[in-house]
Amino acid sequence: MLSRVAENIYWMARYIERAENTARIIMVNTHLLLDMPKGEQLGWKPIIQILDCQQPFLECYDDFTGRNVLKYLISDPDSQNSILFALQMARENARTIRDIIPREAWEHINDLYQIAKRNAISGYSKKGRYDYLKQVILGAQTMTGLLAGSMLHDIGYDFLRMGRNLERAEMTTRIIDVRSANLLPEHDGLTPFGNIQWMSVLKSLTAYQMYRRTYQVRIRRPDVLKFLLKDKKFPRSFFHALLEVKHCLLNLPRNEEAIILLNDVGKKVLRADQAILKQIELHRFIDALQLGTANLHNAITRIYFQ
Repeated sequence: MLSRVAENIYWMARYIERAENTARIIMVNTHLLLDMPKGEQLGWKPIIQILDCQQPFLECYDDFTGRNVLKYLISDPDSQNSILFALQMARENARTIRDIIPREAWEHINDLYQIAKRNAISGYSKKGRYDYLKQVILGAQTMTGLLAGSMLHDIGYDFLRMGRNLERAEMTTRIIDVRSANLLPEHDGLTPFGNIQWMSVLKSLTAYQMYRRTYQVRIRRPDVLKFLLKDKKFPRSFFHALLEVKHCLLNLPRNEEAIILLNDVGKKVLRADQAILKQIELHRFIDALQLGTANLHNAITRIYFQ
């Protein structure tokens, strides 16, 4: 397979996952603002922090009002962090590899982009936001399922899975880091504030019901961190995403460097004791994981795409 084709597949998967994750975060924050008690000022700034785009946002807007943040993250033509930009890039990568992926997949991502572009303004209002974001999420999930069910599970599909899971792993760490730190001050013991805080973290990753099935206890910070970072069975946990990337790398040549980097990150996760990590320690730990996934991405790019 040509390195150019492998790179297009890899980035198509990353951008589809990015569009879905961005839509999920906006939807959960919308619900969270309605659930919070009076006196707690959360706003929309944490969403910009999760996506690490404060500087480009402030180059376009003066403040973090809901309207500004929603426009920037849904369809602003000057934003490279918007849902529409991610879908546009996924569509462009899919267009260049139409002979590799099923025709239905190309038609679906093209239709999803056109629909998201045409209806973007409805995502700004409370009335139309849920339906718009739900359409993006279901469209991305349909694309993932369509590719899984009809694309050859060859080397190309390995690059697709690597792109999707690296993007997923990175977003999981961002949500844990910023939501747990910034949405609410850290409270001691079980309080309504802490319960809502960690429930929001779980719901951002569609992990709430699976967490309850796994632990069958009230929501607790150490258990949530353990579930989202270490669980081997939940598809959106950080460690599960790493395992998926490793399975793909094992099918590829010249994989020694990338697997060593991946194993180092995996060991950091498994050795960490989330029960004793306070917020500042958690932030440093998450930084180390993000650096590890960035190094892994760079290694994959250097080995297979350049």
